[in-house]
Amino acid sequence: MTFKTIWRQLRRNKLALFGLAIVVTFILMAIFAPWIAPDDPFDQNLRQSVEAPSSENPFGRDELGRDILSRVIYGSRISLTIGLISVGIGVAVGVPLGAISGYFGGIVDLLVQRLMDIMLAFPAMLLAIVLVSILGKNLTNAMIAIGIVSIPMYARLVRSSTLSIKENDFVQASKAVGRKDMGIITAHILPNLLSPIIVQSTLQVASAILWAAGLGFLGLGAQAPIPEWGAMLASGRDFIRHAPHVVFFPGLAIMITVFGLNLLGDGLRDALDPRMKL
Repeated sequence: MTFKTIWRQLRRNKLALFGLAIVVTFILMAIFAPWIAPDDPFDQNLRQSVEAPSSENPFGRDELGRDILSRVIYGSRISLTIGLISVGIGVAVGVPLGAISGYFGGIVDLLVQRLMDIMLAFPAMLLAIVLVSILGKNLTNAMIAIGIVSIPMYARLVRSSTLSIKENDFVQASKAVGRKDMGIITAHILPNLLSPIIVQSTLQVASAILWAAGLGFLGLGAQAPIPEWGAMLASGRDFIRHAPHVVFFPGLAIMITVFGLNLLGDGLRDALDPRMKL
């Protein structure tokens, strides 16, 4: 399926285009943060602590007098980076494990799937908390933990698809001419898995942002004064009654980003599914 075909299918889905517009907006916000942000996200002014939104500061100021709009804009860099790196770790480990497990079967499949079962036995957020507690509380370890948590999802997805793809005639023909197993996996199995991997990755970025926000809220992710949305929620929770804007705008940024990614993921799933053309 060519890019033009995918784009033609995607354009028919108005919600997917809306989701794409949201995602592109936040990506551009992250790239051009130094030029868009009206103030330094780390600049403190205690005399303006928890100042309400105004024409000068549309999102108001936080408990340390920092401009919330600037911190939300810079926070898009942190959250999108967390999502992309975490998903990258999940894909880099989960996809090869799933492909090898589904292709070879037998004892290899048994061992890989039992390992995945052990990881899936823990709630995702709980497993991420345990991993961060072991590795140490910082942003890098939070990304690693979230990436590890996402590995079973990719391994299971790729394994199930590999089981059906390896029975196709072109795979059997490659075996008949003596092509090596790893060559078959890289040349025939993985290229046919791109569509479900792309869809899952788009949706997983949204989940990773939510998990990172949860870890940041618990103090296990980004540490102060890094402007990460979850950490901003944690630092402002004591002011939620008399200064709700301190937590409202970071929470709104999380909600809109995740909403846009989910809409885009659903649209890509429909665009990449050949059955949707019927």
